[in-house]
Amino acid sequence: MKSTSNPAIVFTAPGVAEVLDLPKPEPGPGQVRIRSVRSCISSGTERANLVGDPMIGTNKNPDDPAVFPRHLGYSLSGVVEAVGDDVKSVKPGDRVCASWTKHMLYNAVAERQVYAVPENVPFEAAAWTHIATFPMAALRKCRFEFGESVLVMGQGVLGQLAVILARAAGAAPVVAADPVPAKRERALALGADFAFDPSAPDFAKCVKDATGGGARVVVEVTGVDRALDNALDATAWRGRVALLGCTRHSSFAIDYYRKVHGRGVTLVGAHTMARPKQESSEGWWTERDDAQAFLRMLSLGRVSLAGFTDEVHPFSEGPAVYSRLASGGAFPTVQFDWNAAAEQSNRI
Repeated sequence: MKSTSNPAIVFTAPGVAEVLDLPKPEPGPGQVRIRSVRSCISSGTERANLVGDPMIGTNKNPDDPAVFPRHLGYSLSGVVEAVGDDVKSVKPGDRVCASWTKHMLYNAVAERQVYAVPENVPFEAAAWTHIATFPMAALRKCRFEFGESVLVMGQGVLGQLAVILARAAGAAPVVAADPVPAKRERALALGADFAFDPSAPDFAKCVKDATGGGARVVVEVTGVDRALDNALDATAWRGRVALLGCTRHSSFAIDYYRKVHGRGVTLVGAHTMARPKQESSEGWWTERDDAQAFLRMLSLGRVSLAGFTDEVHPFSEGPAVYSRLASGGAFPTVQFDWNAAAEQSNRI
């Protein structure tokens, strides 16, 4: 008899993650149960939830107290274990990745959130698919055209994926910005043509010299007011700036008249929830279409995530990993491996 155990990493209090045993979900009509193989940490969002930042979610009232427990995750790969009625696109045994999942061994999610993974794409790469759709949407909303210059502000996981995607889409040049030297070196290894320190006094000049007058497209991933201010100084006349990083706090002091209004710069809200739900159109693709496009690019070798994941930990190390994340500072790209949990479940 197979176990009904479902180990999960849960934020139980501010700064505290624990491994808890939850019920194994049964897939309802139109749902797919996935046995996780790899799940990814999206460090910005997950840290905000972990520490109890009140500015979580686009409609959250910042005066409300943080509520725990919280279950995070939302991007993983695995194997279909069971399907509910009316599921047509996948079947038990299929290799898949999924969006809006949790860090747990078994997830039951709607069929529309599940994507078949090509046989030549490893689980490690496929697990990043949902997170990769965020910078994809940002580039699309800026109406990026090949040959344009792209500046990516911030080299966390979203910024790194933005560099990879901008290069694959034909950006020339791709410029990365991050105050941490190791992050800049990483960006160059991932395909950036230039990498600069945004805190340097000559940052805007460096970007303008590299791009011939300023970046045509900017993907701002930090959500920090100073970073946006510096990015606007490095943006071309009539450039487009995607606000991809979650600007959770409103204490921004930007000279909008001189840096945006007078120069014809477009600011685009690029939160992933601000998407069409049913049908893609120019610049506005659905989450599902972006995910499937990313998987095609992986399969065809247009992009590679070989070596992209810095650390892989068994799920049992989740509490220690999240303790590091809560402490702040630069954080690596991290995945949890759930194979040991699956083996233990099968032995019971």
